[in-house]
Amino acid sequence: MKTDIIKFKGKEKDKVYLKKISKTLREGGLVVLPTETVYGLGGNGLNKRTCKKIYEAKGRPSDNPLILHIAENSQLDDLVTEIPEVAKKCIDKFWPGPLTIIFKRSEIIPDEATGGLPTVAIREPSNKIAHEILKSVNFPVAAPSANLSGRPSPTKVEHVIEDLNGRVDIIVDGGHSVVGIESTVLDVTVDPPMILRPGKITLEDLQEIDRNITIDSATIDSKSGEVPKSPGQKYRHYAPKADAICFGGRLDKVITEIKKNAEENKDKKIAILATDESYDEYKNLDVKLLINLGSRENLEEVAQNLFDALRKCDEEEVDIIFAEGFELRGMGLSIMNRLLKACSGKVVMRI
Repeated sequence: MKTDIIKFKGKEKDKVYLKKISKTLREGGLVVLPTETVYGLGGNGLNKRTCKKIYEAKGRPSDNPLILHIAENSQLDDLVTEIPEVAKKCIDKFWPGPLTIIFKRSEIIPDEATGGLPTVAIREPSNKIAHEILKSVNFPVAAPSANLSGRPSPTKVEHVIEDLNGRVDIIVDGGHSVVGIESTVLDVTVDPPMILRPGKITLEDLQEIDRNITIDSATIDSKSGEVPKSPGQKYRHYAPKADAICFGGRLDKVITEIKKNAEENKDKKIAILATDESYDEYKNLDVKLLINLGSRENLEEVAQNLFDALRKCDEEEVDIIFAEGFELRGMGLSIMNRLLKACSGKVVMRI
């Protein structure tokens, strides 16, 4: 398959591009679109065959639910059987934006979009290009992250091209993703509502809407064998090719432990994922790659850089990655959710 790569430039030609993208989606094709979180692999979410094509392009297990993306929240009326009051409040405050809500699905949603579950995950992205694409079609667009299943999610068009060139019809270049990690997923079909995947919209943010909202313990401690209700719950995700270990606890203890492990593994090509506060501590180490994710005082920056850093580790063909951990609150919890899956749960705690 030949993949067209399109970049919007705010000119008259963009209208031609938009028509082409819309036509491709209506005809059952696959289009990678930028969103504020990560790039999404889009197709008609009401078309069984197209949903199957999405799974095939990603190499994704078919019981892993897709997220449907809409342009306006008025579209919900046809897609869900009810909109609980807590969902209405969350929509008013956080849509469009990086919050996915799980509802009880209507009959028009195919099993292929939901992993056979009676629920459906829906969000309204805030990215302007994504919004224009979604407005140009009269159906929700199913759009999981635009990467091969298991690999770090794509935050740059180069990541998408590396994984999906030749597997999709169109890739839309929208620059670097602003958020950098996938959306928060909130299940409102249970009481109290539960976060199944943390993201930029944090537990603390959502508890301002409803203080009873809780978070699934599987966000940090994976429950193997269960049917996933949300993307990112069950399968190995965000994984670089190298072995990775996350070091948690007090930063000074973490730095000491990483230095020790680096010395003990001199025969390997090592990457260290550091922060502003620790970067200089590792400069004298003989490592293949030293990456600064950003400041611990700005976890949004860390989140934005995380997946790109993991992909750089792949590019440099490192053998082992040592990553600093973060506090399990706010955005720190969201970052740790991705890190621990990237590390397959391998954690060294130094309090």
